Amino acid sequence: MRSVGEYFRSWFGRFERLTLRRPDPWLGVPAGALLVLGLLMVLNTTYFLGQEKTGDGFHFFKLQLAHILAGLAVCVLLSQFSLAGLRRMALPLAVVAVAMLLMVWVPGLGVVRGGARRWVHVGPVLLEPSELAKLSLVFFLAKFLAKRQDALRTFATGPLPAFILVAPVTLLTIWQPDFGATVMVVLILFAMLFAAGARARHLAAPGGVALAILAVQAVAKPYRLRRFAGFLDPWRTARGAGFQLIQSFIALGAGGGWGQGLGVGRQKMFYLPQAHTDFVFAVVTEDFGLIGAFFVLILFGAILLRGMWIAHEEPDPFASLLATGLTMLLTLQALINMAVVIGLVPTKGLPLPFLSYGGTSMIITLAALGALLALSRRPAVR
Repeated sequence: MRSVGEYFRSWFGRFERLTLRRPDPWLGVPAGALLVLGLLMVLNTTYFLGQEKTGDGFHFFKLQLAHILAGLAVCVLLSQFSLAGLRRMALPLAVVAVAMLLMVWVPGLGVVRGGARRWVHVGPVLLEPSELAKLSLVFFLAKFLAKRQDALRTFATGPLPAFILVAPVTLLTIWQPDFGATVMVVLILFAMLFAAGARARHLAAPGGVALAILAVQAVAKPYRLRRFAGFLDPWRTARGAGFQLIQSFIALGAGGGWGQGLGVGRQKMFYLPQAHTDFVFAVVTEDFGLIGAFFVLILFGAILLRGMWIAHEEPDPFASLLATGLTMLLTLQALINMAVVIGLVPTKGLPLPFLSYGGTSMIITLAALGALLALSRRPAVR
């Protein structure tokens, strides 16, 4: 039995190790800059909305600040996890995520908005389970694939089991329906399989099948077909499905090279739908111009390069795959969001990490950053 002195020395040693776990500036600085910009954009895009809905122009700004503070608390906590602690999170996260995806169908818990059943009431808090599902998928696949690296060279023992395990998640997200989350789940799956060492020819055929299924789903519902038609020719449906994209184009064009100045842009004044969520990048470009858009791209590029460097340098297979998945979750989603805003791909309803308004998405984004920070610690501290 340990003495009291040994007990306290043990706890002091833990505290000492905790204080040595410094944040990685190559991740923290770009993420911090994006958070500050996002908070400014939320105030910029929701002031009039808050006045109209609640009589308080700072209502959504204060909520977003609370979301960020909660997310930062989770980020700091996860950044202190050891590799073993991150590994142990994989299964519990997956179980909770699947349970919450099922809870959206429970009367009294699931919430329907705009014809979609994507939210769950947990007490006074409204959560979006698909956001947790994407994060849990990264952890689960990192642990699952790290144990099967030798088997990945054969389709039946490598990629196929991963496809079978992830299929129920894609069905649950597309059933809500949440097409954007489904696309992200599929992209993360294929990216992590490729990073784990699966043969490209084993991923080509399933990738073609997945692409075909997603293409069918994109036009399977009348509203999705209208949205796709609006993407192909927004000017033909300028007062309907193409309205949002056209308003985004107007914001992008109005920004020019240097922008109109913070708060000066007009598209946020009830012209551009979802200006504070999915289309916040258009408002950034309108206010700060191309220079502001490139600044955002550079910040996400820095996170991408640092995250992939961590994955490349990490000798542990689980840690390397986890870093790859977390980096893809933060940057690939950002790339898709920005592609939607500039009209390169159809609207998918994906928030822009760090910038878009939202509670669950912000907390999950900062949780992913925290886990990536944990992997970035110096080897002597790790």
